Amino acid sequence: MKVILQQEVKKVGKKGDIIEVSEGYARNYLLPQKLAIPATNSNVNNAQQQKDAEQRKIQRAVDEARVMASQLSKVEVTLPVKTGEGGKMFGSVTAKDIAEALVAQRGIDLDKRKIDLKDAIKSPGTFPVTIKIHPEVSAQIQVHVRPN
Repeated sequence: MKVILQQEVKKVGKKGDIIEVSEGYARNYLLPQKLAIPATNSNVNNAQQQKDAEQRKIQRAVDEARVMASQLSKVEVTLPVKTGEGGKMFGSVTAKDIAEALVAQRGIDLDKRKIDLKDAIKSPGTFPVTIKIHPEVSAQIQVHVRPN
């Protein structure tokens, strides 16, 4: 019997998949638990339309992320830090500091978890920092750490 899965079922398939299962499994488990619906022509068309709409939504999100990445690649942020003798910094610059500086200087509100900083910045200078906008799209900004 052909059914369309309404939810992900382990070892069977993902939501929206049209699969062939035994009649007993479909009638006794999948259909009563509302995990699947019978694969009639109208149900198959509805499932295909939903899948297409979801693909368009994902593509639109990726396109928006690419536009934002192209804008972010031109952004530079300056962070003043306190330094001691010999230009040694007190503390370090973290992703949280960079996120706060982006809001204050550019009006760009980003979650600090999207800022990919391998290690905290512990010396003055200019550093490239990667920002993950979308799982498939990232941008690089320049962070200038200057002694105050």
